[in-house]
Amino acid sequence: MAQDLIAQARAWLAEDPDAETRDELGRLIEAGDTAELGARFAGTLQFGTAGLRGELGAGPMRMNRVVVIRAAAGLAAYLKAQGHTGGLVVIGYDARHKSADFARDTAAVMAGAGLRAALLPRPLPTPVLAFAIRHLGAVAGVEVTASHNPPRDNGYKVYLGDGAQIVPPADAGIAAAIEAVGSIHDLPLPESGWETLGDEVLDAYLERTDAVLSPRSPRTARVVHTALHGVGGDVVLAAWERAGFPTPVLVGEQAEPDPDFPTVAFPNPEEPGAMDLAFAKAREVGPDLVIANDPDADRCAVAVPDGSADGGWRMLHGDEVGALLGAHLVRKGVSAKDASSTFATSIVSSSLLGRIAAAAGLGYEETLTGFKWISRAEGLRYGYEEALGYCVDPDGVRDKDGITAALLVAELASELKAEGRTLTDLLDDLAVAHGLHATDQLSVRVEDLDVIAEAMRRLRGKPPVALAGLRVVSAEDLSKGTEALPPTDGLRYYLEGEYAARVIVRPSGTEPKLKCYLEVVVPVGPGEPASARARASEVLSAVKRDLAEAAGI
Repeated sequence: MAQDLIAQARAWLAEDPDAETRDELGRLIEAGDTAELGARFAGTLQFGTAGLRGELGAGPMRMNRVVVIRAAAGLAAYLKAQGHTGGLVVIGYDARHKSADFARDTAAVMAGAGLRAALLPRPLPTPVLAFAIRHLGAVAGVEVTASHNPPRDNGYKVYLGDGAQIVPPADAGIAAAIEAVGSIHDLPLPESGWETLGDEVLDAYLERTDAVLSPRSPRTARVVHTALHGVGGDVVLAAWERAGFPTPVLVGEQAEPDPDFPTVAFPNPEEPGAMDLAFAKAREVGPDLVIANDPDADRCAVAVPDGSADGGWRMLHGDEVGALLGAHLVRKGVSAKDASSTFATSIVSSSLLGRIAAAAGLGYEETLTGFKWISRAEGLRYGYEEALGYCVDPDGVRDKDGITAALLVAELASELKAEGRTLTDLLDDLAVAHGLHATDQLSVRVEDLDVIAEAMRRLRGKPPVALAGLRVVSAEDLSKGTEALPPTDGLRYYLEGEYAARVIVRPSGTEPKLKCYLEVVVPVGPGEPASARARASEVLSAVKRDLAEAAGI
């Protein structure tokens, strides 16, 4: 067994073009570290609807140049089988370790396979790549990024020519083509033959960002911005300058790209501590808003002044920002008369957007989790997901875009400021109009993925009969699919009573996490939002406690 493992590792070593991972693997072989080698050669990093994502390192279960070259070769073979020989593939990348290498390898594979390849000029936000696909008439796009994952990770996200992330059956077709790739020594890997784009694509994207704002809207909101060591800072500054907002005050320690993310444990605005430096800067300069982008700037987090919160600032939930942007688009005149007038969100997000859409006479659709599904809603005008993702210009970027979303939030804050009001005031108005839709999440990060599988088995084998003293009146196993949704690994519960409580449990598709999404809806009268929030918080806390016990987590 050990000899077979060493032989596998030596065969991999002979193919690896990267001196760094060759040295790493060579040391493991020399040390006879069969435990570590066994983990790296336990299988192959699987290509799915999220593309590839994993820890950097040598071996087929890690992200490295061999895995990426094979993935690119499989994608190229799939595109040619679909009749796209000679088509353009545009490639973007973030500033993580190895991202530029993976992007260049992809360009070389595409050129060697007879496709045209174009690299974005430098590390840029994922939305710029998503925009470039349709802008340039590409047949596919690749973004090398692990978004907000830890520093040791990287990933490989694939889009087709519609500018949207892949969904079945394309993912399975690409995975099969990757599986069919032989030795990478047999692949043509030229040293040149692809184009490196200039700033014209970025300029075209920035011109498009202007279009999300109303021509004569106020632009007075003062913002503290953090890029969380990612690639969004310069593009945000350029977008803000073009729009005429006051220049954002930057969190200097996090403004420049740094693949080690030295000031945060996890470069995700939702994680504890990630926003501490931004809040410290806000207490220093007193802005109207704090805005954060994740490292590839496809997500947007918003915080508002709140005297009752620790430190005087409160992060808005993604569902709150999602509702605010939906309400703002209605205020801006989106109507059912528009050719594209559908609002969409995922099943794990708040149901409030559906209420806002219904009141405005707009279409509404709920999809499976992820923008690969949300972006495909028919007649999409606006889509969002609770994990801080917002698509406010689907004709330009058919994916989440943290930069255009931030611009719209700043526009809304400016309009409300002119009325002597705030985002919090508008949230209270929405609660009175539609009921307080309070959401929370029970999220458990694990080292061992079997913990997640066991929790799902436990809930399927013995579903809870009550949560927070509320009887479970409906329990759906979403792996079987529904009339409206294709199958997915998830469970959905509806609870009895006036709170219209709902729970969805699912494994994360991009991180080693079990995620449980909770919502309660509390009726609200004028002047009652604060008391309604207190009642909702009590119910959510009880649901979270009982659900954790039922899942054994």
